[in-house]
Amino acid sequence: MPASPTPHPPSLRVIKLGGAVASDAEALAAVWRSLSESAGRAVIVHGGGPQATALARRLGHEPRIVAGRRVTSDLDLDVALYTMRGAVNARLTASASAAGLRAVGLSGADGGLVEVVRRPPREIDGALVDFGHVGDVVGMDATLLSTLLGVGFTPVVASVCADRAGALYNVNADTVALELAAALGASELVLVAEAGAVYRRYPDPESRIARITPPEIEAGVEAGWIAGGMRPKLEVAREALSRGVRSVRIAAPAGLADPASGTTITTASRA
Repeated sequence: MPASPTPHPPSLRVIKLGGAVASDAEALAAVWRSLSESAGRAVIVHGGGPQATALARRLGHEPRIVAGRRVTSDLDLDVALYTMRGAVNARLTASASAAGLRAVGLSGADGGLVEVVRRPPREIDGALVDFGHVGDVVGMDATLLSTLLGVGFTPVVASVCADRAGALYNVNADTVALELAAALGASELVLVAEAGAVYRRYPDPESRIARITPPEIEAGVEAGWIAGGMRPKLEVAREALSRGVRSVRIAAPAGLADPASGTTITTASRA
């Protein structure tokens, strides 16, 4: 089971960057500016789905996506390692360092940070799907992150993790960010995404929802206006709140430093 939260300064944030954001220099510059005064108080988590898809296609391989999740064959795992733990992590770390942060590139496999088991086959739409080298989180050891944070570093964590035998797995980055936020006792989990918020009628700016509660999320899913990639993000947000993370926000890169921007997911009803 995931470890008990490790106490940290009340301002500690876990920030998950989507793959599209990770390849956008302007968006990254906005993220690093917002963290310029956050030495030892932020952990960055990233995936790299778009980059992995692009590399797979260059190799003549079309990735298989089922219910929004990537089936990770032997080749797909190699691609994930080359992109997420390799190119994307190195570029993010270098970009953050150039912006003045003391950034350190890691993966979930480093220091036993995230322990996973292979996801068992699941029935989806009446068919049994084997997701291959996809891991489900079963344990955390935040000692390495605590040490780095304690001396002012900003960890940049790729969502490649390992099981107890050392086998590597692709893990959903939103899930890794959730687990780290809970394990570290983070005050806030921020999911940085291109959309930048939850909208009732995306992308109409007048329909942006500033605050939303779990019951309102359920109602939005049933009504159909919460769908696509936003639905799993909001499921992660609800789980984070239930695990003790005090605040969860979906924000655009430029809005990361503004608590009033984006959408805050909260258990408190509107006043």
